[in-house]
Amino acid sequence: MKNVVALVATAALAAQTASAHYIFQALAKGTAKGVAYEFVRRNSNYNSPVTDLASNDLRCNVGGATGGNTSTLDVNAGDPFTFTLDTAVYHQGPVSVYMSKAPGAVAEYDGSGDWFKIYDWGPTFSGGQASWNMKDTYSTTIPKCIASGEYLLRIQSLAIHNPGSTPQWYVGCGQIKLNGGGSTTPKPTAKIPGAFKATDPGYTANIYNNFHEYTVPGPAVFKC
Repeated sequence: MKNVVALVATAALAAQTASAHYIFQALAKGTAKGVAYEFVRRNSNYNSPVTDLASNDLRCNVGGATGGNTSTLDVNAGDPFTFTLDTAVYHQGPVSVYMSKAPGAVAEYDGSGDWFKIYDWGPTFSGGQASWNMKDTYSTTIPKCIASGEYLLRIQSLAIHNPGSTPQWYVGCGQIKLNGGGSTTPKPTAKIPGAFKATDPGYTANIYNNFHEYTVPGPAVFKC
């Protein structure tokens, strides 16, 4: 009987843990919620996170190294866009958006080139408390000044809700074809993996103890 109770408890814990996970699964222009996996590469690890800082899966998640049957979204420089999740972000931590220009067709690009960051959602501090932007949609805009071409548009949630344990990365990559761009070369850039280190203050932060400031890991946000 004790074994049965233990098994039930273990299964309940596993289900609870899985339900606390989430995945970026849709991309659309404007503020539309989009269709799951139409323009976002389909991952193969359900809604589980990536935890290895040295893994290529940090780029576009497990199973997302190539486009497969993913379509490519036509956008114009300066257009707003929205990523949508299967459920709202559940764990505290920053959300960031990156881009990487494909050398050719984005559907064949594995994300091994240079990445630049275009937006961060970090914490807001007020009255000695921190609040995080934990939503089921995240919207920002494509930079107006970058070159036309095909890009990976990558969004990540870094979950730092459990200090002392390995942080979790929830990642999704959309495919876009950018039209009407400019001639600015984005800087700074970074490789993924490589952009994030285990010693980054934003990676090791204890959000429950003396938490009054925060620096989002990765390069600075590029602005035109």
